Amino acid sequence: MGHKSTDPSLVRTMMERCAAHGFSPFHVRSSSMGYIYNRIWAAIKREALLTAAEGAGTPEEIDAIFRDVLKTRKGPFELMDIVGLDVVLDIEQHYAAARRDIPEEPRSYLASYLENGHLGVKSGQGFYRYDSSPSMLPASHQEIASTTAT
Repeated sequence: MGHKSTDPSLVRTMMERCAAHGFSPFHVRSSSMGYIYNRIWAAIKREALLTAAEGAGTPEEIDAIFRDVLKTRKGPFELMDIVGLDVVLDIEQHYAAARRDIPEEPRSYLASYLENGHLGVKSGQGFYRYDSSPSMLPASHQEIASTTAT
C-alpha cells in the first residue's frame, strides 16, 4: 500500500521484487486498515465469534464446517488459538475504535476466555485444550488427539 504521493514506479518495483523472492504480492490500491486479507479475515473471525457468542454453534462445530465445506486445514477458532486470543482481542478493539459498526459481543466473548487465562496455544488452553508440547496444533478434527474443545 502506497500513499497519495508514492511514485507508482516504486509500487511496480516492489511487486516485481517480492514476486522474484517467491512472495505473492497484492497491491492495496487505497488506504485500508488491515490490508486486503486482514480485513476479510477480520470479518470471518468476527462472525465466527458472534455465532459462538450467540450460541448458534460451538467453536468445534464452526471449525468443522470450515474444514468440511471450505476444505481448509484449520477453522477460525483453531487459527485464533494459534495467533493468541489476547492478540485477537487487541486487534478487534483496534477495529472497534476506528469503526462504529463493530459489534461488542465478539470482544466480550473473547474477554471471557482471557479472564480465565485462556490465551490459546501459548497458554495451553483457548477454544481448545493443548498438551504441554508447543508443537501441538490442531491441524484437523482427526488430528486433535489430545486436544479437546472447551
